Amino acid sequence: MSGNRRVVVTGLGMVTALGNTSRETWAGLLSGASGVAPITRFDTTGFSTTFAAEVKGFDPQQFIDKKEIKKMDLFIHYAIAAAEEAMTMANLRIAPEIADLAGVFIGSGIGGFGVIEREHETLLKQGPRRVSPFFIPAAIVNLAAGQVSIRYGLKGPNSAPCTACSSGSHALGDAFRVIQRGDAEVMVAGGAESAITPMGVSGFGSMRALSTRNDNPTKASRPFDLERDGFVIGEGAGILVLESLEHAQKRDARILAEFVGFGMTSDAYHITAPSGDGAVRVMAKTIRDAGIAPQDVQYINAHGTSTPFNDKFETQGIKEVFGEHAYRLAISSTKSMLGHPLGAAGGIEGAISTLAIRDQILPPTINQEARDPDCDLDYVPNQARKAEVVYAMSNSFGFGGTNACIMLKKFN
Repeated sequence: MSGNRRVVVTGLGMVTALGNTSRETWAGLLSGASGVAPITRFDTTGFSTTFAAEVKGFDPQQFIDKKEIKKMDLFIHYAIAAAEEAMTMANLRIAPEIADLAGVFIGSGIGGFGVIEREHETLLKQGPRRVSPFFIPAAIVNLAAGQVSIRYGLKGPNSAPCTACSSGSHALGDAFRVIQRGDAEVMVAGGAESAITPMGVSGFGSMRALSTRNDNPTKASRPFDLERDGFVIGEGAGILVLESLEHAQKRDARILAEFVGFGMTSDAYHITAPSGDGAVRVMAKTIRDAGIAPQDVQYINAHGTSTPFNDKFETQGIKEVFGEHAYRLAISSTKSMLGHPLGAAGGIEGAISTLAIRDQILPPTINQEARDPDCDLDYVPNQARKAEVVYAMSNSFGFGGTNACIMLKKFN
């Protein structure tokens, strides 16, 4: 059972600001649409930023019993919806004999922020006896994985990385390793987040991390553009079904891509400012883990947050790792359209990278209008592009200096 087993992707699901399914999201991305708009969930009077990339028209009753909905935060709703789509796409049912070798890793950077705010207000206004008995299981980070595990009878490894904006990619990479070494045959993995709340938006705003382009929200997220002024907070979930190649072939599953590399590093530098060094090391480790050379990679789904320092240092890191090949790479930041879904970003972007390989087309980086001399690579500006993609890399860099990178490959 142990060893360097091959791991493949057989299903995926997404809930994002561009759609409640992967089909809707992918169509929106390829059309260059923006999911950013004025915030509708609360009164933004007095906020420095009044817009976000909210999920729209989402109905949890399509996936969850009405009585159970109030027992879960929105990030758990999103995770269940994305997992349902991923399991359906994979045509996967967990038989009792495989249940112990099927697990769930779903990360989140913050967890149930909305529930925490609501129940804290209840505590202050009505006292401790009125706090919901479901408050804790609705809010804690691991309950997305827990609820998905319960729903599908996944009795194997179960975990919830909480590594800020790297959470989803860490969940995917950890799940890859679990299958690779023989501790599971199937893993449902990715990230989920819903932090578009008064505390979430005001907190990031106070850090001056958010764009304040309130007069033109759809133009606010502009990764690698000279006029970028901060990220746009987003939300949603991205879930992949990973399987050992043997398990997938035994059940004649459709294989979307092969998962071939994973890296983790820490900047050990600053809680919010990237050093660049950690990004260089994590990309280099992932390339080595995949057993390829830098020039074998065709596409990078960048972390690309639209903050001044991140985009500059990520570009520098790509140049250091790839050398002259950096100028032949296609790089895009889908956060230009989806905002930054924080702990869900890695799961969503892993799914997007899989679709880029499946369909041999690259999503664009929109709002590319003013060229930054520090960001002079090919960011697939403004329009999707057909391209031959054999290897696709996805970067995630989180607060605290925690970095993750995954490598996917066209299945052969």
